[in-house]
Amino acid sequence: MKTKIRKGDKVEVISGKPENKGIRGEVIKVLPDNEQVVVQGVNLQTKHQRQVQAQGRTVTPGKVRFEGPIHLSNVMLVCPKCGKATRVSLVREGEKVKRICKNKECGASLDE
Repeated sequence: MKTKIRKGDKVEVISGKPENKGIRGEVIKVLPDNEQVVVQGVNLQTKHQRQVQAQGRTVTPGKVRFEGPIHLSNVMLVCPKCGKATRVSLVREGEKVKRICKNKECGASLDE
């Protein structure tokens, strides 16, 4: 499935866990097959890492914190011009497809 959110976009969490709601962050990774995104600083998870020796290197043991994926429906794109969470429309200009802010006052392009 094609998504309107891309890596590097700034998004706001609109629903989900109470501690994540309202947080704005940058998209680190998009998982289109699962319809999920990984957002910086959102849905932090802890993994207990054991010391492992592989290919001549040792991985240091301890607790590792990392961002887990959240569903696309739980985030909304933030317009860089007006600074509000917004819906996105796609407009075709020849071969190119541009993303446009749907706020009435703004209407800025999101691909610049």
